[in-house]
Amino acid sequence: MTGHVTRMRRMRRTEALRSLVRETHLRPESLIYPLFIVPGEGVRKPISSMPGVFNVSVDEALKDAAECVELGLGGLLLFGLPPEKDEQGSGAWDEQGIMQTALRAIKRESGLKSLVTIADVCLCEYTSHGHCGIVARDGEEYAVENDSSVRLIAKTAASLAEAGADIVAPSDMMDGRVEAIRAALDEGGHQQTPIMSYAAKFASAFYGPFREAADSAPQFGDRKTYQMDGANRREAMREIEQDLLEGADMILMKPAMPYLDVLKEARDRYEVPIGAYQVSGEYSMLVAAFERGWLERERAIIESLLSLRRAGADFIVTYFAKEAGRALG
Repeated sequence: MTGHVTRMRRMRRTEALRSLVRETHLRPESLIYPLFIVPGEGVRKPISSMPGVFNVSVDEALKDAAECVELGLGGLLLFGLPPEKDEQGSGAWDEQGIMQTALRAIKRESGLKSLVTIADVCLCEYTSHGHCGIVARDGEEYAVENDSSVRLIAKTAASLAEAGADIVAPSDMMDGRVEAIRAALDEGGHQQTPIMSYAAKFASAFYGPFREAADSAPQFGDRKTYQMDGANRREAMREIEQDLLEGADMILMKPAMPYLDVLKEARDRYEVPIGAYQVSGEYSMLVAAFERGWLERERAIIESLLSLRRAGADFIVTYFAKEAGRALG
């Protein structure tokens, strides 16, 4: 009996064969498109550090949402930029706030029912100081208070659920906020509203362009006392486990590509839906390479997203969602 020669290339010979044995699939319904909602009408303001991404008024957001439906995308992740800010970020839970207004407008449109609306829950876009919670000052020193911030974050989540959010997504990284949000949702009659926790959100340089998009840069200090240290994978697992124990229904990893090992370990450990957020810096550095002709645009976009699916993401938040949806269609 003669031995045989292993030929791994046999199954790569044609596109049909490659498709037949492909292990990881990327589909439009697994993509979530972020939207930055601003006051006004007819507003579509370019974000200079994120070419192709815009701050949009509610009427323009509805046009983007309709395009997402046409492309078969899974949903929207909504951020709001209020007309005014204050120390507590009171616009975050205002019944007539920018996010609440946008959610109600989207829910009124029967043609948008296939889109899942995910409301980001944080105070940073609404506070005058740009931090994700209440700041206590002692002379030149400052600290972001945990428990007082959690109370307002829970209040915000309940307000967004009341306005129609399908999912609320706390991104603040305060301790105990998932438990507080679950209690606030249940007390408000929103027992069926899931919580998608940014359970492992790292303090990252890759958020830079987002700060322009959401007008949320801290006016002093940084966020390293509440966002995670990028060196700590084991701590990330503790954060995820704690949020699940407190009642999170699903988790989101942020950033995505620089933390694929964290995503993979979370996928191996936890049997819950897991998403990855391909953040602004990841988007902008790829676009910069495209504009210089250094990378082939469509191939690089799809490959970057496939890496997240392969590592274990069930769904992906990405500014490339519409473009990828067109390519996959």
